[in-house]
Amino acid sequence: MTTSILIADDHEIVRDGLAQILNKNSDIKVIGQARDGMEAVKLCDKLKPDIVIMDIGMPILNGIEAAKRIIAKDKYIKVIILSMYCDDTSVMRAVESGVSGFVTKKGASKELIEAIHAVAAKKSYMSPEVSSQIFENIRYHRDTKKKNKLDVLTKAERHILQLIAEGYTTKEIANMLEISFHTAKTHRNHIMEKLDLHTVADLTRYALENKITLDNK
Repeated sequence: MTTSILIADDHEIVRDGLAQILNKNSDIKVIGQARDGMEAVKLCDKLKPDIVIMDIGMPILNGIEAAKRIIAKDKYIKVIILSMYCDDTSVMRAVESGVSGFVTKKGASKELIEAIHAVAAKKSYMSPEVSSQIFENIRYHRDTKKKNKLDVLTKAERHILQLIAEGYTTKEIANMLEISFHTAKTHRNHIMEKLDLHTVADLTRYALENKITLDNK
């Protein structure tokens, strides 16, 4: 089965070069070329390619916005971004737009063919450095989320959270801190509410995972 391709790039030499490379594969056929994002959208309506190879930096309508429009109009048309850029913003915006692949121009020919085969098989494909970028971005947001959660706790609440993690009961914590049982229980409930946790076991696990200590600020 042949996979039909539309190439969208504002540089003619890039479009022609890609077309020559891709057409050497018996199961891939380039059926059209677009000079900008708007033309890519229009040609998709007309030609109905299986996959669009899309540059990001194009005039009139950039590649990411064009991808959004194409995918919104026809869920069967897949988009692979082919770009010089793999910075956080470009990668995440592309992923959020619904594209099926992201390949850097550094290793374009071999990776692009692999990406086309993967996407044609209803899979996704990301260049290794793009995958790494996504992973780092997710980890950053995960760690930031954790940090923000901890920031909502008062110093007293962090102290109590540590004591809970060390296995002390609410009554024992009240005695240690010389506060009433009711106050200790209220602090515990506030901690659960702020961290969106629902059991003492959850609190203990969270405290251990985040290495809660008395000198946390």
